[in-house]
Amino acid sequence: MAKVKITDTILRDAHQSQAATRMRLDEMLPICPLLDKVGYYSLECWGGATFDACVRFLNEDPWERLRQLRKALPNTKLQMLLRGQNLLGYRHYADDVADFFVKKSIDNGIDIIRIFDALNDLRNMETTVKATKKYGGLAEVAVSYTRSKVHTEEYFVKLALEIEAMGADMICIKDMANLLLPYDAYSLVKKLKQKVNVPIVLHTHNTTGTGDMTYLKAIEAGVDVVDTALSPLGSGTSQPATEALVATLKGTEYDTGLDLDLLSQIAEHFRTVAQRLNKDSWRDPERVLSVDVNTLRYQVPGGMLSNLIGQLKQAGKMDKFYDVLAEVPRVREEFGLPPLVTPTSQIVGTQAVMNIITGERYKMVPNESKALLRGEYGRLPAPVDEKIRKQILGDEPVITHRPADDLQPELDKQRREIAQYIQQEEDVLTYASFPQVALKFFQNRQAAQLKADPTSYDKNTGTMPV
Repeated sequence: MAKVKITDTILRDAHQSQAATRMRLDEMLPICPLLDKVGYYSLECWGGATFDACVRFLNEDPWERLRQLRKALPNTKLQMLLRGQNLLGYRHYADDVADFFVKKSIDNGIDIIRIFDALNDLRNMETTVKATKKYGGLAEVAVSYTRSKVHTEEYFVKLALEIEAMGADMICIKDMANLLLPYDAYSLVKKLKQKVNVPIVLHTHNTTGTGDMTYLKAIEAGVDVVDTALSPLGSGTSQPATEALVATLKGTEYDTGLDLDLLSQIAEHFRTVAQRLNKDSWRDPERVLSVDVNTLRYQVPGGMLSNLIGQLKQAGKMDKFYDVLAEVPRVREEFGLPPLVTPTSQIVGTQAVMNIITGERYKMVPNESKALLRGEYGRLPAPVDEKIRKQILGDEPVITHRPADDLQPELDKQRREIAQYIQQEEDVLTYASFPQVALKFFQNRQAAQLKADPTSYDKNTGTMPV
């Protein structure tokens, strides 16, 4: 049995899951020389919500963050999370945008791209998988794990075989709500190792308190890589703690070979970061570290749960909390049993809240719910309740083709729209992802540069020099 490899999520999913993605680059760079010495399989440091948080909240250029991390971590593979055709935004993007986004991610330092689709619709991952391989990256294609009458072990094994045929370099079981229980993990990993020839990665959280046990059983079944997070931002809604797993496996046939003393030294740094995140109220230790077994009943991931609470508080209806939790699985089933991960978790959750607080099911229906039922997000795993679809959409047509086939190329148009602000090729991708937020970011950047150097403005063209 080969040693188990570790992907540490401390620079991405750990603070996304526990602290609203508010860790800053200046909190990452000082510890990078030590992180680079650990010998991780990879460090997940980009993608997911980090891109949005950089531009919207931290006034950081996400591309510059990536370049700085690449420079500071020369010996470690860098990894990102990409939502297939959704990239890092909340809609499908045209193929030219998707291809260019992957190219620039790899150009700026990403080695491994973990690609997933909320509906496990492989058509929504084709473009980004092909682009990853074309530009020299490793395509780690994920299955979004969930439990339902259609999401059986056979379903996931069949999906994995199709993913391998797509050209995936690795397959990730992405268990975003910690629903994969230990013995189920053992069985699924065992089957996958028998059926597919590429390495198997397992990603889970510790929301239901079973994450460590799930990893141990998966390791016994032969999983190749697992995701963990250093202890100051590990466990709870984050990944199981790195040091605990390293210590557990030490001296066994699965020994990771990682140095616990070095990990402890690095953890000291992140303890200080965690304290800052607590002080600034981005991290609520009581909430993010508590075990919630209700997740197994309702399949509501931690981030979705906090959204539901926020919506109910805003409406003054916190007394309806458990009614909404019970409504989530009903809406999910009527909507064709999508896995609850961005963006479907938000769509199903918001619809459940509206059904309960209006007192009448589907009296109010957001556009996103309609789009999901129209097929605009892709193929749903199970049949939709036709009575509900008729109630919501009437006789509107439902698309069965790949949603991105309806999108015209976008890049040239977007370049023209922000010509006066472009200072690097990547700016067009920032704008494509979050147009309004990006414009504000570009304007602030330009104002700061002008303040620092008033001669940098070209009066003839109205632009800053590139």
